[in-house]
Amino acid sequence: MKKSERTYSFLEAKQKIEAWCAYQERAQSEVEKRLSDYGLDMEDTFALISHLITNNFLNEQRFAEAFASGKVRIKRWGRRKIYNELIQKQVSKNTIQAAFDTIDLVVYENNLQFLAERKYAETKGDLYERKMKTARFLTGKGYEFELIQDVLERICD
Repeated sequence: MKKSERTYSFLEAKQKIEAWCAYQERAQSEVEKRLSDYGLDMEDTFALISHLITNNFLNEQRFAEAFASGKVRIKRWGRRKIYNELIQKQVSKNTIQAAFDTIDLVVYENNLQFLAERKYAETKGDLYERKMKTARFLTGKGYEFELIQDVLERICD
């Protein structure tokens, strides 16, 4: 029997979902999907989500802040990539903006500088080709075009 085929009673699902949310921050959409996988109907799902929010197991703002800071510190992602991921997780735009306000700009800019220098150094070709490959790489990481231009100007001088 697959994990997704198993259905849980309301109390079993409540215990499992509380433990799952206590382990790390979760988006509400992730919790809804997990409860749906547990075989709960919409009424029970909404009741459990309400319980999780009331008892502070689930907090969208806290999730967005943890997600953004973790992706900046560990994966060195830019704001655009983080924004797209949070939108996919159905986090509101106001919440995302508030999470961006908590990102340490010094760390963010140092990440961009580090990634740009590393990519530029390992890229072969003429000056233009190296700049373009580095810019494409940084765009893929989610950094803003204006910041990329600034850092590439500093590197190439």
